[in-house]
Amino acid sequence: MDRKDGKPAPRAERRRLSHVDRAGRPRMVDISDKAVTARRAVAEAAVAVSPETMSLVIDGGGAKGDVLGVAELAGVMGAKRTSELIPLCHPLALTDLVVSITPDRTTGLLRIRAEAATTGQTGVEMEAMTAASVAALTVYDMVKGVERGVEIRGIRLVSKTGGKSGTWVRTPGPVDDRPIRPHPGARVAGRVGSKRPGRA
Repeated sequence: MDRKDGKPAPRAERRRLSHVDRAGRPRMVDISDKAVTARRAVAEAAVAVSPETMSLVIDGGGAKGDVLGVAELAGVMGAKRTSELIPLCHPLALTDLVVSITPDRTTGLLRIRAEAATTGQTGVEMEAMTAASVAALTVYDMVKGVERGVEIRGIRLVSKTGGKSGTWVRTPGPVDDRPIRPHPGARVAGRVGSKRPGRA
């Protein structure tokens, strides 16, 4: 990180990745001196599906059953196991965790929102993002039998509060709202879409 005068900062002043020590070895960050505060994080993701698949999801007509309910529950379960999935995350006692999926027919997106909270010495950003990611992957697993071309888009942190760094909020911006178009030969809602145009 350079100083205001344009000269490189002394090595001792440069920012380092917190999960890597000076010798380049991975490490779990020592949080023993951090204050215990209420912390909350919100993450989101989107899953782009065809109109036919969207109808199946909303109507509950998929072969595997309730796509939205199963995916929301999977997101909750995934967030609770974040420290087992991400090597250097601290195990956290979550005090609140909500995953919701909202179908948006206009854009062809299943919009996923995950909100996690804890009272502790480190943040819950990874738990919120893991919840959104696992929910999105579960949606894919639930509908892949009728549509292989499903896309997971825009997994991102929306906001976080608590801790020394305080509040952070992402500048508003839309998730990629391009409609999904099957590739030639792609299976869509139980039929082969060989006559449909490929993705632009």
